[in-house]
Amino acid sequence: MVSHSSDHFDLLAEYCVKIIKDGNAYADDTDGAVMKQERMDGIASKNRDRSVEENLAVFEEMKKGTTEGQRWCIRAKISVDDPNKAMRDPVIYRCNVESPHHRTGDKWKVYPTYDFTCPILDSIEGVTHALRANEYRDRNAQYAWFQETLGLRPSAIWDFSRLNFNYTLLSKRKLKKFVEEGLVWGWDDPRFPTIRGLRRRGMTAEALRQYILGLGASQSILQLEWDAPWATNKKVIDPIAPRYYAIEKEDCVTVTITGGPAKVEVKEMPRHKKNPAIGTKNTAYASEIIIEQADARGLTEGEE
Repeated sequence: MVSHSSDHFDLLAEYCVKIIKDGNAYADDTDGAVMKQERMDGIASKNRDRSVEENLAVFEEMKKGTTEGQRWCIRAKISVDDPNKAMRDPVIYRCNVESPHHRTGDKWKVYPTYDFTCPILDSIEGVTHALRANEYRDRNAQYAWFQETLGLRPSAIWDFSRLNFNYTLLSKRKLKKFVEEGLVWGWDDPRFPTIRGLRRRGMTAEALRQYILGLGASQSILQLEWDAPWATNKKVIDPIAPRYYAIEKEDCVTVTITGGPAKVEVKEMPRHKKNPAIGTKNTAYASEIIIEQADARGLTEGEE
């Protein structure tokens, strides 16, 4: 099942109101750079102790996208100086009136952050075990706090390391730049390390599945080579791939075979010697054949 966070924007806004009413979130208009420094230094925001009524009023302005509302964000009231900096009053809602949402258009002027959205949706959508990259491990405590504070069914987190391939960019943000600047055909460019790119290059879904299952979920940082997935792909397609002959047309050479057939003979041959189910093909035998230039250079006159 595929779901979208935007399907639940109404519900997420209701949970934001709830967390404010319970005194566990507040509105903050602190400058971004100052906020970042205060979080690093464990300093409470000047707005941390605003009343519930004031915070709710600001959130309403944010939802309307007014000039006043755009100055503010909503922060969870967790801790000021927790050793885990992810717990230091993270932002949970921001105002954005400039960019319409790709699914909801301009209906909403406020949007929840990833950290606020995930624990709520995982719980209400029935996720029992959330699989997350361990780059989010510092946020696991935050994830649990949101579910407990909002009275939601808890979800267990299983985290794992990211897959990294040597000499390969996997960052979507960096790959997006190549697409936007027209340096590649698109996300399905065969040179791209995307699923669509690999598929166009000849990778099968079954090979990808086998390769990932073979790796398993590791906690260690993996630096992998591309040889292994392509070797897996070869194992998948080798038993079912029909065999054909082809040569480079450019600079090809015609070779005359002494004692060859007087006229062209066509024989029916299997497309795969070990898999007759693939069927047969017609193969021509003649005294004149065409070979590639590189092969021709290795021949001598009279060679058998």
